[in-house]
Amino acid sequence: MALKFVESARLPTQFAEFIIYGFEDDDTRKEHIALVLGDVADGKPVDIRMHSECLTGDALFSMRCDCGPQLEAALRHIAEEGRGILLYLRQEGRGIGLINKIKAYHLQDQGADTVEANEQLGFDADLREYDIARDMLRHLKVNKIRLMTNNPRKVSALEEHGIEVVERLPWKHGENPHNSHYLSTKAGKMGHMF
Repeated sequence: MALKFVESARLPTQFAEFIIYGFEDDDTRKEHIALVLGDVADGKPVDIRMHSECLTGDALFSMRCDCGPQLEAALRHIAEEGRGILLYLRQEGRGIGLINKIKAYHLQDQGADTVEANEQLGFDADLREYDIARDMLRHLKVNKIRLMTNNPRKVSALEEHGIEVVERLPWKHGENPHNSHYLSTKAGKMGHMF
């Protein structure tokens, strides 16, 4: 994989003024970003949210998932701490893409759970890769983190890539009647810790 840093700039938000870093993956042609607040290269553990793109949840406020509320809570947490990083990875639908995610939603409307829907479309339950995050963190000179996640796969993937996860911060936000089955499937079939 050839992830390269492209540019950085100020990004004022309702939460804080971040520095946004843009990265480009030469292999996939996907662009990824890091929102950074404070001095993260001082060697101390940094609070990190590694968030995979979810257009429906992050931008369209879908209640089928918990992505939007998790993203907002992460930005708020980082702002309150005065230091931290949000890695926004372009891996829509656990790596299957937006149109396939809509197809998976259709299968879910017919009774499949989120894992079964992906599998019926010919995909694994989760195709996301985290070497992108490793390369982004290396560029930011970060190797010790406190990871905001419920997903044990994210913890082990980062540790396998040489990032020391000194603490997992449980990240339960956005539960509602429309996503309760989705969340129970993530816990039961994918090992998420709620």
